[in-house]
Amino acid sequence: MSAAEPEKTVDVVLEEEEKGGELLFCGATSWDSVGRRKGLEGNLVSPTRLRPLVGVDIRFVASGCSSCHCVALDTEGRCYTWGRNEKGQLGHGDTIQRDRPTVVSELLKYKVIRAGTGRSHTVVGTEDGISLSFGWNKHGQLGSGSVRNEIELSPVRCLVSEVKNTVCGADFTVWLTSVEGASILTAGLPQYGQLGHGTDNEYNTKDSSVRLAYEAQPRPRAIASLAGETIVKVACGTNHTVAVDSNGFVYTWGFGGYGRLGHKEQKDEWAPRRVDVFQKHNVLPPDAVISAGSVNSACTAGGGQLYMWGKIKNAGDDWMYPKPLMDLSGWNLRCMDSGNMHHFVGADSSCISWGHAQHGELGFGPNGQKSSAIPKKVDILEGMHVISVACGMGHSMVVVDRKNVGDQLDQLDIYDGKASGEGGEEPELQTPVVKQTAKKGTAKSSSNSKKRKKSKDSSDSEDGDDSDADSEDGEEQVNGQTELRKRGRNVSGRGKGANKSTRGRGRPPTANKSSHSSQGKSGKRGRPRKA
Repeated sequence: MSAAEPEKTVDVVLEEEEKGGELLFCGATSWDSVGRRKGLEGNLVSPTRLRPLVGVDIRFVASGCSSCHCVALDTEGRCYTWGRNEKGQLGHGDTIQRDRPTVVSELLKYKVIRAGTGRSHTVVGTEDGISLSFGWNKHGQLGSGSVRNEIELSPVRCLVSEVKNTVCGADFTVWLTSVEGASILTAGLPQYGQLGHGTDNEYNTKDSSVRLAYEAQPRPRAIASLAGETIVKVACGTNHTVAVDSNGFVYTWGFGGYGRLGHKEQKDEWAPRRVDVFQKHNVLPPDAVISAGSVNSACTAGGGQLYMWGKIKNAGDDWMYPKPLMDLSGWNLRCMDSGNMHHFVGADSSCISWGHAQHGELGFGPNGQKSSAIPKKVDILEGMHVISVACGMGHSMVVVDRKNVGDQLDQLDIYDGKASGEGGEEPELQTPVVKQTAKKGTAKSSSNSKKRKKSKDSSDSEDGDDSDADSEDGEEQVNGQTELRKRGRNVSGRGKGANKSTRGRGRPPTANKSSHSSQGKSGKRGRPRKA
């Protein structure tokens, strides 16, 4: 009997996803402002239904720890997107922000079953094993084989086949496929080794310059060191990756700050490295859950025990290696996701959240606390069966089964949002929803406030005036193997050139730089003065 139990559990999970449920949303709705300034109005502090999706059977939701946009997939295979759209990451052929979930019309010919979102791009996978992507492509994160078009407003084909899953970091993408010997492929920004190919592709922009750049990888490339393994699960933080193979071993690579890789040190890993804790008698079971936040990682191991590592709280020591989170011992965790610095879990007939929050993304309601250092039940969802969860920058999404909820759903508020043509700064609440007051000035964007200076280099390269990526027109042969004028610096020496471009007098209100660097970065530079 026991041998069949893991398969049974996996079957149940697949059946739930196929069945679908009602999508609930909580957190920030000021998509153009979240992550850029504090004290936003119009936050949904309780789980709220979204008018366009009321009654729609949603089977899967996706967002990311650096994403200010959302994706929802229904049981028919339709793909809905909404949120920030400055780089075309919603896939509607324009850059108009959408407050309401809107079907991506160009994907209607496919049955979309998986999706991942980065800082400014989106990648989806279809039932036929095809992958399509749209949004920002400066670093090749769309996997189309070229960076000639820096922005793709409509879906383009990714150069991968037999796709089973796709997940995105801030500026890179990971695909899982059923191709033997190439079960995991990556493309995008290699700056911290998050692509897993043993290099960060660093080079000097000019012979006489100290400014460093990182050669984009626009063609998805299999990770050679994992060619002999079958990767079955993957999760991405802002600049790091967590993967699990069919034997239950856990691998991490990429940016190592705060111990988020779990190797008892803060060194960047340019190739997958096995996490020592999850070996021998503590390998992950087939139904294990994994997630990656901007500065931490998590997974469930034997007996369903949740382990976490990295920066777990704003205050206190970082967890340099995986430790069990005893607050959730004994719970049956079915799904989990991590946002910028908060976490959502579906377990038994409860929904549990915790972390540092600024916009009501924990869903505790108008009278509940805004942040929680320890896991707490979301009371308004008590008794509901959670099918899927997703966390993004300042927001969370939960899909709940409509069975056995009585009239609980009817008692929840419904958010209308604004039509795409209306634009506007403030969200429109046609159904009364309690607004969350502005957070006090001590709240900090958690992501990488203590990052080494090289983290600023990646955000500075997003100005749009760099010609590094655009000069690589011969993309067919660029697979991350060419290293142009490689300069053998260690990590602490990077980013000097990027600092030179920092403005001395703050930033203009509409600066492009802030639109990306503040997501997943600290809000220190150019912080707006209080009114």
